[in-house]
Amino acid sequence: MLPKALGFAGVLVLSTGLAGFSGSPATAGQVSPPPLVLSPNLTEPWMLQLQPKVQRRATTQRYQQRVQQPRVRRANWWSPRQQPVRQQQQRQAKAPQSRQIAPQFLPTIVDYDGPYKAGTIVIDTNAKYLYLVQRDGTARRYGVGVGKPGFEWAGTHKVSRKAEWPDWRPPAEMRKRRPDLPTFMAGGPQNPLGARAMYLGSTLYRIHGSNQPWTIGHAVSSGCIRMRNEDVMDLYERVKVGTTVHVI
Repeated sequence: MLPKALGFAGVLVLSTGLAGFSGSPATAGQVSPPPLVLSPNLTEPWMLQLQPKVQRRATTQRYQQRVQQPRVRRANWWSPRQQPVRQQQQRQAKAPQSRQIAPQFLPTIVDYDGPYKAGTIVIDTNAKYLYLVQRDGTARRYGVGVGKPGFEWAGTHKVSRKAEWPDWRPPAEMRKRRPDLPTFMAGGPQNPLGARAMYLGSTLYRIHGSNQPWTIGHAVSSGCIRMRNEDVMDLYERVKVGTTVHVI
């Protein structure tokens, strides 16, 4: 009798529980369970169903945007932002390099059939060339810088003096125009007269070197004829005091 009683009690409990889930009204002291709502998309995990849908960017798009942002560096955390490294490198690449003489004004040998005899110096101020006439129908040609507008001149003189690494005493007229100039500057690499100077007669004009080789081929001086230091040293060894100089 005892096993039959236990079996009957189990069936009674099971039927009562099923009756509670079948939608029958709850008896006193019992609470109905909440209704079960299923997602229309049964393939998604149930945790994703509880979160609002957010449109996500593709991984490639996020990577591209991250790469395109320029790097910015700071010296310290309190210092202001500097320019991007990439822009600084481009600016440095555009920086001008050391200026040099234009190739057409480098020394060369040319044919000469002019009226002046060998050993004579001829300076063409329009073309910015100096010619040293030779005996074989040729001339050594050098590029020169000449007087700027208002300081042009022409004439014939002789080399009255030669000097190596000459001192410079700017004349009073020049110091009046340029009060910043010194009254005296010893010879040397920084001296505007350069490595050599050949003085023309009793004038203030000279054929001299220059520490600014990029000015050769231009009208930039106060009347003197300037050459590259390498070229004026070569000319200096080829001419003597008393050489005739024609400035045309």
